[in-house]
Amino acid sequence: MDLRQLGSTGPRVSAIGLGAMGMSGMYGPADETESIATVHAAMDAGVTLIDTGDFYGMGHNELLIRDALRSSGRNRDEVQISVKFGALRDADGGWWGNDARPQAVKNFLAYSLGRLGTDHIDVYRPARLDPAVPIEETVGAIAEQIQAGHVRHIGLSEVGAETLRRAHAVHPIADLQIEYSLISRGIEAEILPTARELGIGITAYGVLSRGLISGHWRADQAVAPGDFRGISPRFAAGNVDTNLRLVEALRAVAEAKGATVAQTAIAWVLAQGEDIVPLVGARRRERLSEALGALDLKLEADDLAAIEAAVPVGAAAGDRYVAAQMAHLDSEK
Repeated sequence: MDLRQLGSTGPRVSAIGLGAMGMSGMYGPADETESIATVHAAMDAGVTLIDTGDFYGMGHNELLIRDALRSSGRNRDEVQISVKFGALRDADGGWWGNDARPQAVKNFLAYSLGRLGTDHIDVYRPARLDPAVPIEETVGAIAEQIQAGHVRHIGLSEVGAETLRRAHAVHPIADLQIEYSLISRGIEAEILPTARELGIGITAYGVLSRGLISGHWRADQAVAPGDFRGISPRFAAGNVDTNLRLVEALRAVAEAKGATVAQTAIAWVLAQGEDIVPLVGARRRERLSEALGALDLKLEADDLAAIEAAVPVGAAAGDRYVAAQMAHLDSEK
């Protein structure tokens, strides 16, 4: 497994990370035994970065990762665990904003350490910017936890260039976690250049746009109750047809390279810079194996041009999230 540096101050991690969100219900029911087997397979393949959030399944995801690490027989320090915190939810799965107050940082962190069964978290980050709390206060509170030995590095998620600068002035930021894919390229204008100027890495989620550009999604595909894609604008009637036409154009490029659509989409993200680490949200071993095949796919200049022609910037139909969730994205302001 190739390694990449998370920014100028962050850890060296596997070139592809495992995003565990889908293992805790965000995309409908998941098989826990298969999820744990997928985490084991990822570690066996050399994946060291595992990304979670304390609100995924209301703590279920952290407990699953704890069980997977314990049953793997591996040393805790063989992996880097990235945790997002602050999203407020209720028992019915509703979303009620974000809490990134300094006292909330301590509270959320304590619960995460307990659920994960570890004494430290490698990268700790607020899931979204809390508009009621200056980012300087949140970052300062996490920095205190670094001094206490409970956190190794600070990350951010879905924030804009100005927020990046303000946060980085308080304490070095290892990486920005943000959606980046062939059909989500908003970071290229200002956010990515700012991150590079400051020496902040990128962990890119949604590299397959939640399966939409994986090559496996169908326009008539059934969506389970509670599956995020049931409300996602890009999967909505009309939009999904437009987006799947882009996928078919990409498929032609992929087949010419002897690769799958998913591998080509992931390899494109990998090719955008050594400072970018794609997170793949595989819930099953066969999907993980396919995704990791992107590491062997070398894209030349002609290949990248063909991919850009197949999926032009701005060609996707629909926003990344519904309007209410888009309003919480500092990165979209």
